[in-house]
Amino acid sequence: MTLPVLTLRKGAERRLRAGHLWVYSNEVDTRRTPLTDFEPGDQAELRTAGDKPLGVVFVNPHALICGRLISRDPSHGMTPKRLTERMEQALALRERLFDRPFYRWVFGDSDGLSGLVVDRFDDTIIVQISTAGMERLKEAVVRAIQRLVQPKAIVFKNDGKMRRVEGLKTYVEQAHGPEVTDLRVEENGVRFEVPLAGGQKTGWFYDHRMNRQRLQAYAPGLRVLDVFSYAGGWGLQAAHAGAASVTCVDASASALDAVAHNARLNGLANVDTLAGDAFEVLKGLADERQKYDIVVLDPPALIPRRRDQKAGEQAYARLNQLGLRLLERDGLLVSASCSMHLSQSALIDIIRASGRKIDRFVQLLEQGHQAPDHPIVPGIPETDYIKACFVRSLTGFF
Repeated sequence: MTLPVLTLRKGAERRLRAGHLWVYSNEVDTRRTPLTDFEPGDQAELRTAGDKPLGVVFVNPHALICGRLISRDPSHGMTPKRLTERMEQALALRERLFDRPFYRWVFGDSDGLSGLVVDRFDDTIIVQISTAGMERLKEAVVRAIQRLVQPKAIVFKNDGKMRRVEGLKTYVEQAHGPEVTDLRVEENGVRFEVPLAGGQKTGWFYDHRMNRQRLQAYAPGLRVLDVFSYAGGWGLQAAHAGAASVTCVDASASALDAVAHNARLNGLANVDTLAGDAFEVLKGLADERQKYDIVVLDPPALIPRRRDQKAGEQAYARLNQLGLRLLERDGLLVSASCSMHLSQSALIDIIRASGRKIDRFVQLLEQGHQAPDHPIVPGIPETDYIKACFVRSLTGFF
């Protein structure tokens, strides 16, 4: 196919040659190739200032990330055939990793499909599209899914904030099969049912799967506090592993209803819930001198944008101090973060400082990352976002 050309400023190709896949609007030579000549979702051949080809990009002239590299071969853009091939490659990896069909099937740029996320819940497929280029391939996505796994239902849950950045309308649409209201999940031997409407993103966070599995090794016989619990992913897996008791904390009444439902679904009688703002609930528990053997902190992204760095790090520090205060003398803190702007080393430093502030000796036992159905592209730091620190807390040790 013959494609229009998008030309970079001098030197702007260095990051792309090193492995990144995004082009920012200030990196484009707009005198030679005006962005106004493109429509959102166009494909273009990307070239250096010296006119050397770099590949093919999705273009959105209205977005800060105005180009997304989808092929390093300038003669091949994204076609329905290539999309299907990449989805098939992504599926092959997940089928090798997991013996049950519950996983993130496609993770955007990490699977060579910028702007596409596909989560599999057995015979129900939830799709999120966040770029104008991928929106144009929406029907091809449906056909590829039908060809590769023959699902009962396909739903587009296109209501994320990234669509607004790309100038796309938000919507939820049943693309195939009977209407879906609830999603069934199986993870680490535990079953969950979560509502699709109003749920978190695609309905479930598979990214902490391996970290929740590690928690099960620590949980038997202990009292567990699961903060920001959502539908109970951490807490119910601890209960399933033999925790003496589990308390799930969330501000959402519907999330706590899901916790109770899922506890019954798994025959777990050792689970209760607390509703309220996590910081206020933790402070109240500390004031009441409540103690737990394990405290799990898995908040939403407290640093959603780079400009939120300082305030977000302060929030993580306050949260970890409160969590440590609630631990027994020899307790375990599981401190997690999904903020891509907070590095693993920064989280560890926050935990270290939090321990010193309240006179706790902390030992870092394990460090967890995102599950392998969320692969990382080494050249794109933004794809490496999940952190989990398993920290032993001791009082009176020194």
